[in-house]
Amino acid sequence: MGKVYLTGAGPGDVELLTLKALRLVQQADVIIYDRLVNIEILEESKKGCECIYVGKENKHHILPQDDINALLYEKALTNDVVVRLKGGDAVVFGRGGEEALYLVSRGIEFEFIPGISAAIAVPEMANIPITHRGKAVSFRVVTGYEAPEKGYAQIDWENFKQDETIIFLMGLHQLENICIQLRAVGKSKEYPVAVISRGTLTDEKVVVSTLENIYEEAKDLPTPVLIVVGRVVEIRKILMEGM
Repeated sequence: MGKVYLTGAGPGDVELLTLKALRLVQQADVIIYDRLVNIEILEESKKGCECIYVGKENKHHILPQDDINALLYEKALTNDVVVRLKGGDAVVFGRGGEEALYLVSRGIEFEFIPGISAAIAVPEMANIPITHRGKAVSFRVVTGYEAPEKGYAQIDWENFKQDETIIFLMGLHQLENICIQLRAVGKSKEYPVAVISRGTLTDEKVVVSTLENIYEEAKDLPTPVLIVVGRVVEIRKILMEGM
């Protein structure tokens, strides 16, 4: 019986993979990886390593989560090192906690291997610091995915009145609603927003606008995208002009 490593692959750029994650990828007998993992990472795997894609897209899952859990268990029974590779960090909206609980309930050893979260790295590499003196002293990370029909927790928009940085992951399909809800709780139509598509990669695209206009300007960007709402977005223009 082997061990499962619930491993963050970082935000996309392969050079942002941690040394520990790289070592495990090189040692793995099986790698079970998600859509947001840069497949260049798999080139580091050893000969004979079994690489299994279980990526999820909006309304289209290669494998349901229950089946992914079962797959991790089955592979751990017959392999020494199983790497569950997830984009960003495994427990930042990556369902790593659910997978860990499933494995523990079946007597399988596991370990979390932290990854650089896209929530911080993607804005930063787009020249948007998520905190900045005089602009924001706090930030929150929010899932852009809501499924009320499945009983998922809903966003309490009344708690978003504070002037802080808000980072939405997986939120392109909710972009229009995000803008409507934030304006409804008192943020002005001129409040700054940035949408970053394919962050940290060579084909990254960044659209900077306002709550009033961002949906029309960014709705057709390729996924994955990350949405940054807050006055820190204003820093990007200053930094870009100085480069």
